Parts: sequence; C-alpha cells; structure tokens
Amino acid sequence: MDLNLNRADYLQVGVTSQKTMKLLPASRRRATQKVVVGDHDGVVMCFGMKKGEAVTVFKTLPGQKIARLELGGVLNTPQEKVFVAAGSEIRGFTKRGKQFLSFETNLTESIKAMHISGSDLFLSASYIYNHYCDCKDQHYYLSGDKINDIICLPVERLPRITPVLACQDRVLRVLQGSDVMYEIEVPGPPTVLALHNGNGGDSGEDLMFGTSDGKLGLIQITTSKPIHKWEIRNEKKRGGILCVDNFDIVGDGVKDLLVGRDDGMVEVYSFDNANEPVLRFDQALSESVTSIQGGCVGKDGYDEIVVSTYSGWVTGLTTEPIHKESGPGEELKINQEMQNKISSLRSELEHLQLKVLQEREKYQQSSQSSKAKSAVPSFSINDKFTLNKDDASYSLTLEVQTAIDNVLIQSDVPIDLLDVDKNSAVVSFSSCDSESNDNFLLATYRCQANTTRLELKIRSIEGQYGTLQAYVTPRIQPKTCQVRQYLIKPLSLHQRTHVIDHDRPMNTLTLTGQFSFAEVHSWVVFCLPEVPEKPPAGECVTFYFQNTFLDTQLESTYKKGEGIFKSDNISTISILKDVLSKEATKRKINLNISYEINEVSVKHTLKLIHPKLEYQLLLAKKVQLIDALKELQVHEGNTNFLIPEYRCILEEADHLQEEYKKQPAHLERLYGMITDLFIDKFKFKGTNVKTKVPLLLEILDSYDQNALIAFFDAA
Repeated sequence: MDLNLNRADYLQVGVTSQKTMKLLPASRRRATQKVVVGDHDGVVMCFGMKKGEAVTVFKTLPGQKIARLELGGVLNTPQEKVFVAAGSEIRGFTKRGKQFLSFETNLTESIKAMHISGSDLFLSASYIYNHYCDCKDQHYYLSGDKINDIICLPVERLPRITPVLACQDRVLRVLQGSDVMYEIEVPGPPTVLALHNGNGGDSGEDLMFGTSDGKLGLIQITTSKPIHKWEIRNEKKRGGILCVDNFDIVGDGVKDLLVGRDDGMVEVYSFDNANEPVLRFDQALSESVTSIQGGCVGKDGYDEIVVSTYSGWVTGLTTEPIHKESGPGEELKINQEMQNKISSLRSELEHLQLKVLQEREKYQQSSQSSKAKSAVPSFSINDKFTLNKDDASYSLTLEVQTAIDNVLIQSDVPIDLLDVDKNSAVVSFSSCDSESNDNFLLATYRCQANTTRLELKIRSIEGQYGTLQAYVTPRIQPKTCQVRQYLIKPLSLHQRTHVIDHDRPMNTLTLTGQFSFAEVHSWVVFCLPEVPEKPPAGECVTFYFQNTFLDTQLESTYKKGEGIFKSDNISTISILKDVLSKEATKRKINLNISYEINEVSVKHTLKLIHPKLEYQLLLAKKVQLIDALKELQVHEGNTNFLIPEYRCILEEADHLQEEYKKQPAHLERLYGMITDLFIDKFKFKGTNVKTKVPLLLEILDSYDQNALIAFFDAA
C-alpha cells in the first residue's frame, strides 16, 4: 500500500537541538497526544491540538539552552515525566508542568547527551560519561574522542546495565561499570543511537545507529561480541542522521523506522520478510530535522509523524486526508470551520503587524538615545564542515534560524568550489590578488527568498593549508553578519580509519627531540583532520588514516620524544616533514629528522593514480567529440552510419557533460599529484628535478602508464 502523508505546521518555538521533542503517552490507543519540546531559549513547552489550534498545557520561563529532552518514570509504567538537560543541570517536570527535580551535576562541561531508565541517569558531556542512580554518582568514564550520543540497553529486559556511547572516532563503546567491555567499529561518525522497536527488539539487545554521513545500521549487543544485523548505505547522498524513532505508521502491525536527516529529509522504512529495511516514504523539509516521533497529535484516530526542525517548527506529517469525502451537511460544517480558521489567522496577522511596528519604534528610540549600547541583533548558525569519502570533497553546510540574504566565502589557500544540485543560490566570483593579500578565493552566494540552509562543496589541495571563512548575512534589519572559520589542514583529504594494509610498500619518517606527548599530539591535530583535540590517555598512541582521493594510507605512532609516520605515498611524508619541522621551529624545539624511502612505493602510488587518470583523460576526450558528433548527426539526419562507440557517446552526451562540469580541474589535480610525487621522490635524494617537469607534462599529455613509470625510473 502507498503511504500518503499531509503536512500540518503546528507552532514555532525557539531554535532546537537534536533530540529535544517528545510525545507524551496517550491515555488510549490512537487518542491525541501532547507534544513537549525544549529550545535554545531554555523554555520547555507542552501543548496539545484542539480544533486545529495549539493549546498550551504548560510553558516554563527562559533559562540556559536545552541540549536534550527525555521522558522517564517508574519502569514498566507510562513514561510521562519530562527531563531536560541544560548546562550542567538536569530538571524534571510532571506532565502538568510542575517541577519536581533540579539536579546540579557539577560537570565542568555542558551536558551533550542524556538517557533515562527508571532511577538510572546516564549523561555525557564532550568527553566525560557519568552514570547516576537516584542522583548519586555510580560510574565514570573518560572517552578518547567526543561522545555524540548515549543509550542503555533496557534494564527491565536484561539482567545487566549496559550503556553504549556513540563516539566521533567511528566507534560505539559498550561499557560495564566504568570500563569498556568492547568497541564496535561503524562506517561513519555515529550521531544518534536508539533501541530497535523502542525496546531492543526480540532479544532486548538490538541497537540502531545513525551516522553523520547518512548511514544507518542495526547491531545486536551481546555480552561477548557485537552481531551486525543490517546496514543502509547512503546511496542517494542525503544528509547526516540526527534522529530516529520506531512507529507503525503504515498500519500493518509491524513498527516502521522513522528517520530525520540534517538536510531536511524525513524517511519511513518498512521491514520486509527478511527483516531488512525498505524505503516506503520520503519528504523533504527546508531545514534540518532535529527530532522525530510517531504518534497522534492533530486529530483522534489519525496516526502521524511529528518532527521538530532547527528553527523551532513543530510539524506533523499526518495520515488525515486534506480533502474529505462528505455529504452536503458535512460540507457546510467544513466551510464554517475554514471560515473560522481564516478569520483567526487574519486577527493573528493584524496583531503581529502591530507588534512589529511597536518593536521597530522601540528599536529606533533606543538606538538614537545617547546611552544606547550597540543593538546588533543576534542569530544562531548551525554549521557543519565535513569530508566526504566518496568524492574527496568537503561539504560546508550553513543553516540559519531566519532567511539567508548572502554568504561570502573567502579562502587564503587555493580551493575549488564544486556544483551542488540542491543549491539554488546564485554565485558570483570576485578577482583576487593572491600575491599581496593571500586571497585565493572570493565568492558570494546570493540566496533566494526564504532560503535558511545553504550547502557548498569544496575541494582542497594537500600540502596547501590555511583558513576558509564564511561571512553569513541573514535577511534581518539592521544588517548584521557573522563570520565562521574552518581550517584547511595540510593533509586535508585524509580520513580516520580503523585498519590499514600493512603489506603495502611504506616510506617512514622518524622525529626525535625534546618534545612532550601533548606537543607532538598538537602537531598531529594541526596536520590531520578527525584527531581529538585532547591528547589520548596513555603514553603512546597510533592513528590510521586513508587518503580519500588516492586511497593511499598513513600510520602515525607517537609518544613523548618520538614520532613515527609511515605512508605508501612519498608526497604525504614530504608534507609532514615540511610542516612538522616548521611547527617545531616556531616553538624553538630542536628536531632530529630521519627517513627511509621505499623506491617501490612510487610505482605503487602511480598504479593507484592510473585508473583515475585514465578515466579522466577518456572523459575529456569524449566531451571534446560531442559537438562534432552532434553536427554530423544534424547533417546526416541519423546516427546509423556511426560506429557503436560514437553512438554511445551521443546517447550519453548530457551525462558526460554533467560529469565533466562537476569535476573542474580534476585532470589538473591528478597532473599536480604526479608532478609532486616526481619532485618529492628526488627531493629526498637531494636532487632538484624542477627543470624536468615540462618533459613530465609532455609524457602525461600522451599518457601511457609504462612510459610514465620508465620516466620516473630513468630521471
């Protein structure tokens, strides 16, 4: 059966964080439920719907930003007590709005994630996990990387307390007390955890996870090891997952999986006979979905998906039809309802217009008074700068609580801006003087009306590092702008991985000197993405990385006084040598640098580049032929006389041109990598071969893999 859901906007609160909206349990099946939501103004609001209008049950006073909202209560009873995390404090409210709990945890960092199970409270700040029972400290754990979410397997179904932490380093950490029982590697940085079917599935051990690069998976957490059940790859390149829920919206007696993403996509997955998820419904909203719940809010008997968005809209996607089949009497009633709704909206609009006029006058008076302070309006920006493994590009997502007027992008390092299909903004480039003021890029994106979210794609060059700046100007008066900065690191296209191939030919760079563990860690943080800012626990640490563009790898092991870096790409070692020695010189630290170069690794890297280079050369050749072939087609009237290869090029012309357009400077980038590899190979031998580069470029123009390898060997 097809799933038809109609959108209904209920009300707007302040800006919301991830997982800050819940539905209170219904008194009976398919009866309307109350919605409780917390926002960045610190307000907790509970409301229900009556005759199409939102009616407030309770609303708290503003306070610290609410980071999480969970429901709790005595185990095996309706969970209808509301708990919120704000700063380092946990507050509890009854369903009527009476505060019954104020628990100051005294954590040094703000609470980022929370889970409640009976009298057990599980909290995490950026790196710290705490377990409390009846507000008394029980267990503590310090994580090696940031904790994004926390959950506990259902204690009412299992004989043990098993908390699970979702950590930024692509790992789920399963705890027992204050110790890690085991770690589970997942395909991306996990952002959200949920119990399968809301209760851990058949075994009570089934746990769902969603990642920041849009993947979903189900894992059974047994006492000894994890069992991977299924995984949904992000084939459609949609946004990261912020929230999930289980609810039978299809009405077949099996709970469906509801998913909310940070690009505004809402998805419903049903389960087939093999218990594998199948996409049944999707709908795009214009901003990121911070919370998602299944239930009944708008009208008795009609199930719906309720979502909250970044700017604070609480919206329902309901099974209630918009146009009802009705007799003459019913029609009259509907018309009357519509008339009442229109008149109430009109009066609300007039009231708002009056309020705007009053506020504008008040602002004018305060800004002109002699004691006036700077009255620059503040606004929230939700931004994300992440590396995409699939195409080795960075995604910069900017989301503002109000409409964006324009965004100016400035960079002091050479970068390419790639096309984004979802982006409707008009881009214009300004000429840059990179010689005198380090400006390599100045681009302005002018957004269409009501655009609150902008996504950009950027590709950087390894070895060139600096800062990318985004100046965001929303459509508010008086004009105001916020600047956000993003670091382009020396090895910006490297991504953390859990395993590498130790059989590859590796080059080694060894640093020794009078430096501390914290100092060498700060250098690695400066050079490579996805490394936690705090030095990990212990005296020695090893990180593995993979180059997303070339698939080469890097192993970095370091401790106090020593750092060893191994890579199958000489250029990676060369960049590290230059940057690390520069950083050490800045801090007046004397470094002893030694290296071992494996000649075989050069041929190995060229073989990794070969398929990419061959593909790009073929693509460029095909695109060059398209115009000539089209002219022949027009002249001859058909394409029967052409060989199959040329006919195929004509058939795929649009796709080929699209792909070629999406990859500006891709060929030049590959040429640049081969040139750097050539120069770096001989740099370690103490030879300058820059004069031979024109000859190398000639060989690349008439590319042949064997001729290229022979040139590298002979030079």
